Amino acid sequence: MSEADEPLAVWCAGKDWCPITSTATLIGKKWHPVVVHRLLQGGPMGFNELKDDVDGISSKVLSDSLDDLEEKGLVNRDIVSEKPVRVQYSLTERGASLESLIEEMRDWGAEHLTGADQKEDAIS
Repeated sequence: MSEADEPLAVWCAGKDWCPITSTATLIGKKWHPVVVHRLLQGGPMGFNELKDDVDGISSKVLSDSLDDLEEKGLVNRDIVSEKPVRVQYSLTERGASLESLIEEMRDWGAEHLTGADQKEDAIS
């Protein structure tokens, strides 16, 4: 069994809600679900392509998000060429398995959240 196939170590006190809080911890940062969604939609991407596809994210935040997602075994970072250095990001099998969850989040948001053009009602 490879490291990517091993269950992630978590600690929770409540067996019935532990999987929920653990999953939320993995993808609960603001940009993580968006990065996963873009990689699900677009397949492997270079850093700049991904940054262009995630509207509003800074280079530092994207870099930190990719590092965190890689550390959690959700994203692969592959060096495509060395001169100049070109890196490509893709989802691991574990990351790709989030597809239904990410789609449900998108669908729920589309049904229950106010559009961004209605700022007085938007979540901040």
